[in-house]
Amino acid sequence: MTEIAFLLDLGRCIGCQACVAACKVGNELNEGTQYIQLIEQTRGTFPILEGGFGNHRCYHCADAACVAVCPTGALFKEDGMTRLDRDACSGCSYCVESCPYGVPRMVDGLSSKCDGCAAATKAGGEPWCVTTCPSRALEFGERTEILAEAKQRAAALKTRYPNAQVYGEDQAGGLGVIVVTPDDPEKLDLPLDVDPPIAAGLWTGIVQPASLGLTAATAVAAGVAAVIARRIHMQELRSIEAGEVAIAGAATRQTESEEG
Repeated sequence: MTEIAFLLDLGRCIGCQACVAACKVGNELNEGTQYIQLIEQTRGTFPILEGGFGNHRCYHCADAACVAVCPTGALFKEDGMTRLDRDACSGCSYCVESCPYGVPRMVDGLSSKCDGCAAATKAGGEPWCVTTCPSRALEFGERTEILAEAKQRAAALKTRYPNAQVYGEDQAGGLGVIVVTPDDPEKLDLPLDVDPPIAAGLWTGIVQPASLGLTAATAVAAGVAAVIARRIHMQELRSIEAGEVAIAGAATRQTESEEG
């Protein structure tokens, strides 16, 4: 199965906010809701400083903690993207607590996050943020091609930024957003070791199995109760039938006695 991915080249981002606006309009997001946040960053030590922009968004982890803890299947993986079916969301907020990047948010009681513009891309288009980026800092396509392009860009960027590198090839099982960074990822608030919060481990290791166990136990208990109830019912029927037979027999004997 072909996996798709975004290319996010922070070396080319000019902070124009076009991606933010396009995402909000294209996805018809409510006031105060956005899937992309541009964060102005300053690196270095005065007087030698460098500026740039962080682009905070869903990174579409292959090993997505949000998917692992979702009890209803509202969050799921498809073609390398982490999709969200809000109609199936129960509003439990486990995804909010488990995401190592702090991406999902609760909006009107339900989970809200980027789904990779599923409707637009399935119709043959591109994600809204990609179509409006004037500096080609954002690209979209097959993950293998995106990764190759990212490595070429990182190599070219090293002439200006010696620490330039590719982020996302392996993190969290491989991200669906491959980032070209002009500096060490950690300086750009991108963790090298992406471990989900303890809450996710507790859910997948203890709470979820326990919940499944309780569900199974409940089903078994219900089955046993049904069997017991049926046996009691059958006993009652037999008792009623025996009583009816006894009454009928007594009535017959009474009739015979009167006739005699």
